[in-house]
Amino acid sequence: MSLDHAEDFVKRLEPTEDAFLGGRLAVLQPAKGFRAGLDSVLLGAAVGAGKGRLLDLGAGVGTASLVAMHHNSSLSALLAERDEAILPLTHKNLARNGFSTRAEAICVDVCARGRDRQAAGLEPDAFSRVIANPPFFDEAAGTRAGAARADARHMAAEALDLWVRAAATCAAAGGEIVFIYPAAGLVPLISAFDQRFGAICLLPLSPRPEADATRILVRARKGSRAPLRMLTPRYLHAREGRAFMPEFEAIFRGEARLDW
Repeated sequence: MSLDHAEDFVKRLEPTEDAFLGGRLAVLQPAKGFRAGLDSVLLGAAVGAGKGRLLDLGAGVGTASLVAMHHNSSLSALLAERDEAILPLTHKNLARNGFSTRAEAICVDVCARGRDRQAAGLEPDAFSRVIANPPFFDEAAGTRAGAARADARHMAAEALDLWVRAAATCAAAGGEIVFIYPAAGLVPLISAFDQRFGAICLLPLSPRPEADATRILVRARKGSRAPLRMLTPRYLHAREGRAFMPEFEAIFRGEARLDW
């Protein structure tokens, strides 16, 4: 599915280096295992404009944060990743793309106890924006991905609530929370959001007109009481061909953020 892979927009330069945003970002990634793709670009491009401090939960090598900071020169970021083996690449990506003075990466488990997260550097009520692309648990699927990808892409169903709880704890009053998630997992995600946030806004993303949505962007505000909104689905491609719709073409080239 094009949300995960698109040769025209995620070009392999070397076995461990990819160009994003039309070459504006060069991102080192593990040669095997989970690799950031267009989901990460969409998540970073979905962050609202304005100055503030961003928290990226489960940041991996940092692609979503890099995209968000590319679009917003007044944004700083803290990247939280539990895999110590990944963090050297995350630090390198911040430096080689010119963001080392605006961002840092720390080792912390999003699902850890609150006091342990805080001791690791995740301050409560401190971030104007919190983003995440959590691992996905599909009870109907029956099997999980191979070992190289499973840790980054799958988790127990109850852990999703812990991710949302961590976002709620770390977000400042009025803070924006944005998750991207497979559409099949929308019910538990919305349940977790509805317990903690208001102004929930859902944007379904579909490969083509008349095709089912495969991804959902979810945005909310901490402390808001505004009702839930479901936006009109958006399509990455026209009915025929591989070209992206102009809106997404501009996003993947780094020329525009997501307007929603």
